[in-house]
Amino acid sequence: MKAVVYNGPKDVSVNTIDDPKIEKQTDVIIRLTTTNICGSDRHMYEGRISLAGRA
Repeated sequence: MKAVVYNGPKDVSVNTIDDPKIEKQTDVIIRLTTTNICGSDRHMYEGRISLAGRA
């Protein structure tokens, strides 16, 4: 499957990654049909905030 991958400030790419798998009984796989980006997402893209601690 394709995924947008954040590699660092001002560096994102579309990569082919493995399809997700159910590994634990509490796991779920969802299908996104629509998404959006917020203007505040630019803070991470431009390197003004870190991804540390984000899930």
